[in-house]
Formats: sequence, C-alpha cells, structure tokens
Amino acid sequence: MFAVCVAMQLLPDETLDTLKGGTLKIIQHRDGYRFSLDPVLLCSFASVADGERVLDLGCGGGIMAMLLAQRYPACTCVGVEIQPRQVERAQRSVALNALEERVEIHCADARQLQAADFGTFKRVVCNPPFRSVASGRCSHGDERCLARHELCGGVADFAAAAGRVLEHGGTLAMIHLAERLVDVLAAMRGAAIEPKRLRMVHSRPGDGARLLLVEGRKGGRADLSVEAPLYIYSGDEYSAEVQQMYRCEEPV
Repeated sequence: MFAVCVAMQLLPDETLDTLKGGTLKIIQHRDGYRFSLDPVLLCSFASVADGERVLDLGCGGGIMAMLLAQRYPACTCVGVEIQPRQVERAQRSVALNALEERVEIHCADARQLQAADFGTFKRVVCNPPFRSVASGRCSHGDERCLARHELCGGVADFAAAAGRVLEHGGTLAMIHLAERLVDVLAAMRGAAIEPKRLRMVHSRPGDGARLLLVEGRKGGRADLSVEAPLYIYSGDEYSAEVQQMYRCEEPV
C-alpha cells in the first residue's frame, strides 16, 4: 500500500481547478498535463452501477476515479498511475474532496499489476495515451508527453492489464482517437475482451469523428452495438447531452 499525502497546500507550479459545477476540486500542474473533456465523456459512457469496484488504469490526476465515486456513492474506485508526481497530486485531490474512504490512488505500472488484483474488478475505465512514440518527439521526463504518448505502454498493454484484473463478465470502457479504432478493437480482442458497444464522438454534425468510446466484456460473445454519434457542440456551446454529462445527469 502506498502512503497517501494529505497536505492541502499548493506548490508554486500547481493550480486548484474545479469540475462538475464546482463541487469537484482538482490539483493540477500549471504547465503539465491538464484534464480535458475526455474523462467526463468516458465516465458517462461506461456501464457502472452503484456498489461495484472500479479500476482506472493510467488515472493521471485521479479525475475519473473521483467523478465515478461522486456519481455512484456506494462504489469504490482505485486509480493506478505510473508518474509519482501525478499520483501525489491525485492523492491530495482525493483528500481535498473527502473521498479517501472510497478512492485509492497507487503509483504503479499498469503493465505490472500484482496477481492479488487479478479477477477482482467488475469495471475498468481507461483514458490511455493516444499517440504512438513515432508520432512526435518527446522526453520521458515531460509529464505531458508521458500522458499523451505511448512511452510507458500502448493500447494493447492497457487492454491486457484490464483483461488480467477483470472478473469474467466484467467490462472495460475506453476512450481513444477515432483513427486508432482498428488498434483499439484488436487490442481488446487480444485480451479476451469482446467489444460490445461503440460510439463515435464528433465536434459537430457533419464533421468526421475525432474520438471513440468503446466498451467490451471479458469473455463476451461477438455482438457489437454501434450507438448514435455523440456531438460535442451545438453552435458555440456544448450540446445539451454534454451539458447533462457535466451535471452527472442521465440522458432524457
């Protein structure tokens, strides 16, 4: 078990930001990787029910684990992140939001999870690095680079990790670039996680897809449902559906 730092003071290179109407407070690096809309989309898409045990692979600042814990008050959420400073900030954010009893953040490599965790989670969510190492120059010491590029594992590694920790019938929900669709589906099948739901994410009607949301079931049968597209914007504002996601409301 990793020690949790509960110091609330911000360091000079940190900011305190809010999400979900100001009720969720998140400590972030001022110039490092900062959260976007992606965790909100994935938390709203993932099939999670109250009382379940959820793992966030590559949790970064712990945003998804905290969002799910707030949305499902009987859930317990575990986040795994390889970057120690991200972990320390996430642990302080968990304490700041008084979620220590239901959210744990551990510093660990998702590719090297312990056997004690195998088959113990009902749900896994994952917002992995989107870009291959060959897609741009970056450094292992750059926090943003590690979050965006597959320097410490690619989509196949994260799918394989999910396959190990999921119980039979459990689900993996992932967000990724639309252009990586074939890679994502192949990685899930390679981990014995059968893709069951797919939703493409577009900026506006008429635009090509930018992102994908996919959910697979461990040991499931081949039967993929392609859901209606998700549009982020309506004019210059977020669409009504995305606004509902920020309020943690179910679609009408």
